[in-house]
Amino acid sequence: MNPWILAIRPRTLPAAIGPLLVGNILALQLTQFSLLIACVSMLCAVLLQIAVNLANDYFDFKSGVDTEERLGPVRVTQSGLLSPTKVRNAMSLCLLLALLVGSYLIWHGGWPIAVLATAAILGALCYSGGPYPLASHGLGELAAFVFFGLVAVVGSYYLQAGETSIQAWILGAAIGFLNAAIMLVNNTRDMVTDTKAGKQTLAVRLGLGQARVLYQAFVYLPFALIIAGFFLGFLPGLPVLLAGLSLIIARKLNTDFSQSSGAELNPLLGRTAKLTMIFSALFSIGLVFV
Repeated sequence: MNPWILAIRPRTLPAAIGPLLVGNILALQLTQFSLLIACVSMLCAVLLQIAVNLANDYFDFKSGVDTEERLGPVRVTQSGLLSPTKVRNAMSLCLLLALLVGSYLIWHGGWPIAVLATAAILGALCYSGGPYPLASHGLGELAAFVFFGLVAVVGSYYLQAGETSIQAWILGAAIGFLNAAIMLVNNTRDMVTDTKAGKQTLAVRLGLGQARVLYQAFVYLPFALIIAGFFLGFLPGLPVLLAGLSLIIARKLNTDFSQSSGAELNPLLGRTAKLTMIFSALFSIGLVFV
């Protein structure tokens, strides 16, 4: 496989696409809805996700976290498929492109979008790098929840509507939990090597048993949120019903996660990302027909 395909980690991209899809479809019925804004915001999110993946590859190699003992998919810097300089430059290019693309969104959305854009770029750099890497201090799941949940859904809706809504916040939290679950799978798989490297991820801090309990919460809470949103009158029934069908996938994932460890968790990384996309797509389809 082309090393650049390995570097951008396509299986993780639903983490960026899903929330932007929901945020924009939520605003679809607005008279001021802009397909251009929807496409540009999604492109910006994907560029940021790729930048995060490249930064993780580069900074984990430089800090000695990624070694020959790692159990996860091939990391292009550690394995020598790409030089650290090339990966660093590609990361910088993606961040620059995200900023250039995002400048249109900033012009359209004003200072709130400028603040979110600044925070997103800093988050991409500080996830694995900087003086206080978020991933090394148990904050990776929180970062995923905030940036690829709340910020992505609420921010994309704000770009279309010029305001936020309770629906956007509920859906942002729901998808944020699913994306946090992706991060937790990754960190649970790497517990042994991360411990040796001194990387104190949330999984390392909690231990395998509690990480399994937390994963269960992450994949089930989204359904509790949208059902509560329906009964409180904030969310329409059809999208909730359709998205609820993906609970079957969530249950299977939880069962498999509770019985797996180490390299056995590799397939669950992509499957958890697919759950994010399926949940988002089903809810979006429901919104279109409301």
